[in-house]
Amino acid sequence: MDDKIIVYRTFYNPIEANIIIAKLKDAGISCFLADENIATIQPLFNQAIGGVKLNVFEKDVPGIDELLADDLALEVPEMGEGQVDAVVCEKCGSTNVSYGVATKNKHSWWVAIVSLLLMVYPFKVNKCYHCYKCGHEFK
Repeated sequence: MDDKIIVYRTFYNPIEANIIIAKLKDAGISCFLADENIATIQPLFNQAIGGVKLNVFEKDVPGIDELLADDLALEVPEMGEGQVDAVVCEKCGSTNVSYGVATKNKHSWWVAIVSLLLMVYPFKVNKCYHCYKCGHEFK
């Protein structure tokens, strides 16, 4: 009896595809990935090749649906207002704040002088919290 191989799902992240295929192989389901190497070596080609394709036998689809029912909806938890470690802007009170490179006072004066003397791009940048709502920067 011939069983048809179908593309069950495509992934634009090869790591996510490998996590799913490991779970399927642990459950004893035969499957393989197509276009994984090109997507890993040259990620810019992902859109052109259509992503990493998970290929399975058509007869295994109901079992795969049941096994991966909750895994295919991978979600990143959002920070809520009730969390303790949320940083709040000093000026407007927004929680839409992140830590990174300063935009206003990026380099200190001694870094500018040393980089001019050595004729290199400034090697140290100042970091601070930046509010995306009002643009305020604070430490």
